[in-house]
Amino acid sequence: MKRFSLLLVLMVIISCGKPQTDVKEVVTKSEKVFPELKSDRYNVAFLVMNGTYNTELTAPYDIFQHTIFRKGIKAMNVFTVADTDNAIRTFEGMRILPDYNYLKDSLPKIDILVVPSAEHHLDSDLENKALIDFVKEVDKEAQFITSHCDGAFVLAKAGLLNGKVSTTFPSDIDKMREMFQDLDVRKDVLFVHDGKYITSAGGAKSFEAALYLCEYLYGEEIAKSLAGGLVIDWKLREVPHLIVK
Repeated sequence: MKRFSLLLVLMVIISCGKPQTDVKEVVTKSEKVFPELKSDRYNVAFLVMNGTYNTELTAPYDIFQHTIFRKGIKAMNVFTVADTDNAIRTFEGMRILPDYNYLKDSLPKIDILVVPSAEHHLDSDLENKALIDFVKEVDKEAQFITSHCDGAFVLAKAGLLNGKVSTTFPSDIDKMREMFQDLDVRKDVLFVHDGKYITSAGGAKSFEAALYLCEYLYGEEIAKSLAGGLVIDWKLREVPHLIVK
């Protein structure tokens, strides 16, 4: 009996001391899961990357996502796109796992593209050919292209704002005028709507630009309802803006 007990102890010790099998060997990598997109909605893509600023992303995302709770309208599917399958880290440190990788995934048709501001939209991002080409390609079929804060620089680099009126983050307006001298970039407005392009000053005013698009698509009452759900006092006439016919 004592020999049996000793043998049992030795087996336990040997078992505990044995290196564990690498998890990768026993766990099969699952296939990427894409978001469920309802067919009777607008597809709204948010272009994200390392250094994206939280507010310019989350403000319009909140407004547009809440459309699914309103009856009698064509609501919005909201999702993120990036040039990677890995999590991106926003400027403020939030980690976000993109829904689609625009470099390799089969993307749904994008009706509305949102370009939030990011840390390097005034420099290195503008030299990212794949990024600029993606924006150009989406523009071919999208109904609206919107930018917040310095996202307007990406639209300008892609040539989308040629012949259009636009705006950007207040302290970067002069920089945008300097970089894109042929563009009509306006001050003293929080957003500009020209054709299918809506550019905004960004920051907390990204809410206003998003609410404006909802009012344009759904009417004043729906826009006020969406604003109320986020405790925003929405009156379009009180927001400095420019609508170009």
